[in-house]
Amino acid sequence: MKKRLLSFLVVGGIGFLADAGVLLSFLRWTDVDPFTARLVAIAIALQVTWLLNRNFTFEKSTRNAAVEGMRYGGVGIASNILNYLVYSGLLVFLPEIRPIVALTLGSATATVFAYTGYAKLVFGR
Repeated sequence: MKKRLLSFLVVGGIGFLADAGVLLSFLRWTDVDPFTARLVAIAIALQVTWLLNRNFTFEKSTRNAAVEGMRYGGVGIASNILNYLVYSGLLVFLPEIRPIVALTLGSATATVFAYTGYAKLVFGR
């Protein structure tokens, strides 16, 4: 259990870096607003973390990869809605906050929800 949680946190850190990298790249080199940029960043980070969690954290489930991917996407979308709501709320209600700080707080909020969902609904036996 501890090994799996540690692996989940490492994969989450990699996902966070993918999320932050895409977000900051969009904000620096395009005219895309921080809300739209974050949606793209979340989608890319979700794909990265599915592949890593599937292969290193939880191991492949006995389900077909497409079914597993859809379940992962469902949990990921739910946790990222929570993540995005925290991120957006912070940007709207605290306009002086930097997007990377809002991203960090949103991601931290969604971590427990995501781990539980992935462990029970996606990769659980």
